[in-house]
Amino acid sequence: MFRIRCVSGTTLPIDRTAIEQVQQILREQFPGLRPAEVTSLQEKLSNPLKFRYRSILFVAENGRGTVQGFALLSYEQHLRFCFLDYLSSSSKLTSRGIGGALYERIRDEASFLKVNGLYYECLPDDPNLCRDPEVLRQNEKRLRFYERYGARPITGTAWETPFEPGDDCPPYLVFDPLETNPPPSNSEAREIFSAILELKYGKRCPPGYVEKIFGSVTDPVLTIRPPRYQKKNTPRRLPAVQVPADHRIFYVVNDRHSIHHVHDRGYVETPVRISSILREIEHNDLFQRIEPRHFSEQHLTAVHKQEYIDYFRNVCETLAPGNSVYPYVFPIRNTARPPKELAVRAGYYCIDTFTPLNNNAFTAARHAVDCTLTAADLLLRGTRITYALVRPPGHHAEFRSFGGFCYFNNASIAANMLSREGPVALLDIDYHHGNGHQDIFYRRRDVLTISLHGHPSFAYPYFSGFREERGEGEGKGYNCNYPIPEQCDGILYRSYLTQAVQRIARFKPMFLVVSLGLDTAKGDPTGTWTLGAHDFELNGNLIGALKLPTLVAQEGGYSTRVLGINARRFLTGLRNASLPQ
Repeated sequence: MFRIRCVSGTTLPIDRTAIEQVQQILREQFPGLRPAEVTSLQEKLSNPLKFRYRSILFVAENGRGTVQGFALLSYEQHLRFCFLDYLSSSSKLTSRGIGGALYERIRDEASFLKVNGLYYECLPDDPNLCRDPEVLRQNEKRLRFYERYGARPITGTAWETPFEPGDDCPPYLVFDPLETNPPPSNSEAREIFSAILELKYGKRCPPGYVEKIFGSVTDPVLTIRPPRYQKKNTPRRLPAVQVPADHRIFYVVNDRHSIHHVHDRGYVETPVRISSILREIEHNDLFQRIEPRHFSEQHLTAVHKQEYIDYFRNVCETLAPGNSVYPYVFPIRNTARPPKELAVRAGYYCIDTFTPLNNNAFTAARHAVDCTLTAADLLLRGTRITYALVRPPGHHAEFRSFGGFCYFNNASIAANMLSREGPVALLDIDYHHGNGHQDIFYRRRDVLTISLHGHPSFAYPYFSGFREERGEGEGKGYNCNYPIPEQCDGILYRSYLTQAVQRIARFKPMFLVVSLGLDTAKGDPTGTWTLGAHDFELNGNLIGALKLPTLVAQEGGYSTRVLGINARRFLTGLRNASLPQ
């Protein structure tokens, strides 16, 4: 078994390892390739602006992360065509369907980019051009395979002219119409030929060679060779909806969230929040659901105090089903001698009076952590955007306390796990200050915490979120608060968000974690701002332009009439802007 994924950069360890394995396959399978061409692969992926083409690398990996084959695609945005540079399996493998799967994936990508055709060179199946019978048989087999997709050589030009007279096996230029694209016109073909020759051969073309190719393009429209191997011209069709799997947003849902259902009057953090978002994304081809995995409690104790975790677990186990306990005694005078009764002791660990404890709270919160860590682990495995659709939320949970409907800080736990691989930016865009993130990372510089929120003079949690709170010790300067006025529309909000995104860009993180609060929407019962669906999409665009591997963790948002639409629009904007251009 293998999976195909796009390697879109060189930042992640998993991507660097894949690139090294691809370079080794290049050396083995293409021994005549110049060393500079092999080593340039990393720069093409890490610095695409330096080159005319955008290089897109796909790898087929087994479960251990070993690259079994790869395809390298070049995309020319101005002329709107793709060129397949290489498609190869490892020398250690025989045919296992890897080449076919890779070819179908690059066709999906080319169609997704809305190009006018896919081009590549292929050795000839003409005995007059290829003298070796064994090589000729291999060439026939390869062209037979491509013809199944409607791809055939361009005829009537001098493309097959060898560099040196007498050279054997000069390649055809093959055109794949991707089902619907007509062959290019004379003028279009000249531009495309020039671009491909520059890409493939550079200055190695002999004097007069390019002019000879150009002079051979005389027909008004290029001619494609008739089918030779297929009885009927019935190429394989692309799927109706062309959203490649590795362009989708992988989302993980807390399937145990509904057990935490507090029926008390006015309690807005309800199960319908999840279902209203699911209605908008679960049948959308842009999203793909992943089942959650279980992670050890070590991830919890790295972020929360063991004493608090034990208390939370124990108190929930003692409560009868349907019975909620709210903190009502707070230890201002004596924190060293807590009362014996667990329910009374809640005030030692809570920051407010409206976040209840009940017999299912611990289980639901623990599963929310597993979902968020599953989404984080997907980033480590090369996925670009993941979404943890969870409740209860987490951004108000601090090192040793809960509150604001939050028990475990899902996003902070995930950010801490990701920080083992490199720096992480944690951006909180809930209406309320992400006091939990600030408390947990206040003295660290490897996790940049940024929060945009209502000014604490009027917005919960009131005691934190001031601009001058910038971190302490090594973490000084790595905590950024953007308190926003009570009245705020989408334009004003984006002026603050732009500043936050610029700060993240200067930090140069390896990963981005977004605490997504949708309570910034117009009409939300816990907020005062007026952001609409279009604003959420534009906010997603701003953040996605950072082009970082991104985990989105669901936080607040309580207007269930628009909650799902706003979530979908934000995630769509995030994904569209994050795709390489």
